Amino acid sequence: MIVDVRGQPAYAYTGGKPFDPTLPSAVFIHGAEHDHSVWALQTRYFAHHGFGVLALDLPGHSRSAGPALHRIDAMADWLAALLDATGIARAFVAGHSMGSLIALDFAARYPARATHIALVATAVPMTVSDALLDAARERETEAIAMVNQWSHSTLAAKPSCPAPGFWLQGMNQRLMERVAATGEPHLFHTDFSACNDYADGLERAAQVRCPVRLIVGKRDVMTPPRATRALADAFRQSNAKFDVVTLDAGHALMAEQPDATLDALYTFAAQRPVPTQTQTQS
Repeated sequence: MIVDVRGQPAYAYTGGKPFDPTLPSAVFIHGAEHDHSVWALQTRYFAHHGFGVLALDLPGHSRSAGPALHRIDAMADWLAALLDATGIARAFVAGHSMGSLIALDFAARYPARATHIALVATAVPMTVSDALLDAARERETEAIAMVNQWSHSTLAAKPSCPAPGFWLQGMNQRLMERVAATGEPHLFHTDFSACNDYADGLERAAQVRCPVRLIVGKRDVMTPPRATRALADAFRQSNAKFDVVTLDAGHALMAEQPDATLDALYTFAAQRPVPTQTQTQS
């Protein structure tokens, strides 16, 4: 569906069912040079099992009007404005990669509006190398190819999304190329720069009061499991209720381990919020 956010159209996929704001709400945020479609399987399940679903295209990505936003905190403010526009007071928020930083910042600065957050393939800080930033700015096709290769831990994940036998790398490559072609110039560099420049992650983590689930890929080379340690320490010190789920996958968790990712998201989102206290598991 199309939502008017600050006078600009924003697209949200509703999981194959009309959005119902009276249901518990689940919001899904994609990563750099992606769009709502990376959550296809997970969002359809949520929408058919008790949630009102919004899988967003961030500003300047696919069906949402630009310009693209250059800062993570600005994207979190945009998310709050979108929830206002759809009449949602509180929501479960899941974010992948860059989207995980948006979910983190949103939950910290809008504590009354996040019931739970799931940070998928996350890292704080989310540093991007100078070489990759340069490629994203000057040689976007090359940068897409590099990131696509690094995002997958195998050529043929089984099972995979949308079904066994699909070429995950080819699908992701075409998605990123399409987002680049329909977006403004240097969109990949804009997204990567927002991740690289986000310096408030650990401070924001210390401010989060809702339950948190970190979902990491054991073979992720983009945001490896060790990159979540500082984030977990920040949640632990703030007495936030959090846990860690590790899946046998690379950075593209929703495609390589679709059912396991769905299970990790849904079982967490369906939990009733409880008073915060430190909890970890793997």
